[in-house]
Amino acid sequence: MLLRHTPKEINERKAVTINPAKTCQPVGAMYAALGIHGCLPHSHGSQGCCAYHRSALTRHYKEPIPAATSSFTEGASVFGGQANLVQAFNNIFTVYNPEVIAVHTTCLSETIGDDLPQIRKKARKEGKIPEGKYVICASTPSYVGSHVTGFSNMVKAMTEFSEKTGNKTGKVNLIPGWVEPCDMEEIKRLTTMLGISSIVFPDTSGVLNAPLTGEYKMFPDGGTTMEELKATGDSVGTLALGEWCSGDAARQLDKKHKVPCTVLDMPFGLKATDRFINALRNIAGVNVPDEICTERGQLVDLISDMHQYLYHKKVAIAGDPDQVIAMTEFLVSLDMCPIHIVTGTPGKKFEKRIKEITGEMPFAGNVKAKGDLFLLHQWIKNEPVDLLICNTYGKYISRDEDVPLVRWGFPILDRQGHQYFPTVGYRGGLRLLEKMLSALLDRKDRDDQERDFELVL
Repeated sequence: MLLRHTPKEINERKAVTINPAKTCQPVGAMYAALGIHGCLPHSHGSQGCCAYHRSALTRHYKEPIPAATSSFTEGASVFGGQANLVQAFNNIFTVYNPEVIAVHTTCLSETIGDDLPQIRKKARKEGKIPEGKYVICASTPSYVGSHVTGFSNMVKAMTEFSEKTGNKTGKVNLIPGWVEPCDMEEIKRLTTMLGISSIVFPDTSGVLNAPLTGEYKMFPDGGTTMEELKATGDSVGTLALGEWCSGDAARQLDKKHKVPCTVLDMPFGLKATDRFINALRNIAGVNVPDEICTERGQLVDLISDMHQYLYHKKVAIAGDPDQVIAMTEFLVSLDMCPIHIVTGTPGKKFEKRIKEITGEMPFAGNVKAKGDLFLLHQWIKNEPVDLLICNTYGKYISRDEDVPLVRWGFPILDRQGHQYFPTVGYRGGLRLLEKMLSALLDRKDRDDQERDFELVL
């Protein structure tokens, strides 16, 4: 009886969202900030807002998320939060001694109109920000965009610290977008295999998948250092993985320091990874080593071996736009048919890109930016699917409609391990393919009659 009240008849809704396929901007800003070494995220608003942002990330990554808050009271809500933030800078640097504080706004501080750069300037003048310490400021009102927008705004704010000395380092900037820490590790591994020196920002590997050693560290060893952020202005180029998460930061570096940028799809699946490897090869002028070609061949081999179980399977997908675009292309390349596609982040470019990818499918599809899971559920009721790819919130639809579910994206609240097993690159493609095949074949085993129940498929 979980969602069985969802009606099959679809009516246009303009004023209400039911079961949103997104969360708010500060959650994304907080995740991006954790990708900077020695950084303490700071929520400029009430304690309740900060508690929600932290709990959303803690439940997904199963790690304690450190963050501070300006702790707005009624007075700050009326007269502004400048005094709270200036005092917070002094307290945080005195007690916790981070290298960086990354401040993001909330609905309340945005509605008041607090000017973060001005407050930062005042705090620096009054000595509340010590020499050699940094404060990043990002505007992230929750009533606009989504967690993806907040991630993008925080990453763009990081480029403020980039410097250009005129001495090219030969490095490539890589902006990975909102992916798991293990995905960032995989992106760095592929780059290293190509013999390319890179600066990845933000980089949550070693922060949200750090080992348990028995020794407590307030700030883990991972993350992009401020020295690396400064050096991004001297890189030979920038690769941004995902238009929504990374495109703005890459273009800002190009505008500020003339670092040429290329915006690619996230490297999920075969074709998107091919484009990523080829772009790296062209920027750095290197050849692709045999080891990477072998990994690609293994993915192609598995696709070929298991194609019969994937052919023309209907799929429903919900998630963040950059991830969903790459996943949709991967499914189409497998001769699967993603027919219901939803993202909670607004943007007409998303719908246009999806229709380009799915244009030659044998089945008509539904696409919705700024959609919700209620609409996705209604679509599935009207045209059932063989597989649902979604975050944990999709489990209710999966149970009600008896559809196999592959958990993917953010947040995943009821399973563990996603921060350790990458889904980007060729190896990540193998992981995604194995998860989809297992879901489909488990369902086949469950539904087969006795005469069709086979040991070897």
